[in-house]
Amino acid sequence: MPDFASLMQMVLLLLVIGAVAGVIAGLLGVGGGIVLVPAFFYAFAHLGYDGPQLMQICVATSLATIVATSMRSVMLHNKKGAVDWDMLKSWAVFVVVGAALGVVVASQVKSMTLQVIFAVLALIAGLYLAFGKSSWRLGTALPGQPLRGVYATLLGFFSAMMGIGGGTFGVPLMSLYSVPIHRAVATAAGFGMLIAVPSVLGFMFLPVAGAPPYSIGAVNIPAFLVVIVTTLLTTPLGVKLAHAMDPKPLKRAFAIFITLVALNMLRKVFFG
Repeated sequence: MPDFASLMQMVLLLLVIGAVAGVIAGLLGVGGGIVLVPAFFYAFAHLGYDGPQLMQICVATSLATIVATSMRSVMLHNKKGAVDWDMLKSWAVFVVVGAALGVVVASQVKSMTLQVIFAVLALIAGLYLAFGKSSWRLGTALPGQPLRGVYATLLGFFSAMMGIGGGTFGVPLMSLYSVPIHRAVATAAGFGMLIAVPSVLGFMFLPVAGAPPYSIGAVNIPAFLVVIVTTLLTTPLGVKLAHAMDPKPLKRAFAIFITLVALNMLRKVFFG
């Protein structure tokens, strides 16, 4: 059982992490996972919980928060009629299978390997945010089977391994096939649920030595609860800021931030 001072330090760090993730999510419309995973990683390592499965804990706990946030997001988007339920149904089985495979692989690899995977994919996402153009297209409509199934499986697989929802890869993918951005964002929130629910269930059965206090498998319950509460409180602030400011330079700045975080994670892996 950790002492009271250590618990308070952990809670305070998690409050800051949740508050920042909420503002960024509301301001830029990006999922919190790509912020939460590295934030959890550095916070838990700072507190001394830097065991051989640290990255699995960060990924699993991030996915637990996505269960709640994506559910709320889908409900809000559905009220505006923006969710493409037919698309969700046609992708669902493949996304869930991909997520399940992602959990199996993530459970077996070393934390360092998972760091490299997260960093490389985050680097790709950061570069796309920085340099991607809304005019880029791969087609005028989403492809049929089997390519659609391949896309959906890979989406679930890599998202589960990174601890993120469906937006980071799903929105750009749908946009490249001419899906309107609002429909893409709303539908990707549904992908988040399909990815997070089976992934969290799988990670809860993963035995983890030296996990932070009050963890179930790889899911840290205090981190989940604190981040959910603070994110719900600060996301509306981010939305207000988005309407008061030009989001384009902010999105570029966030892209630079994510790129630097990814590069720093790679540096720690290869150079210590």
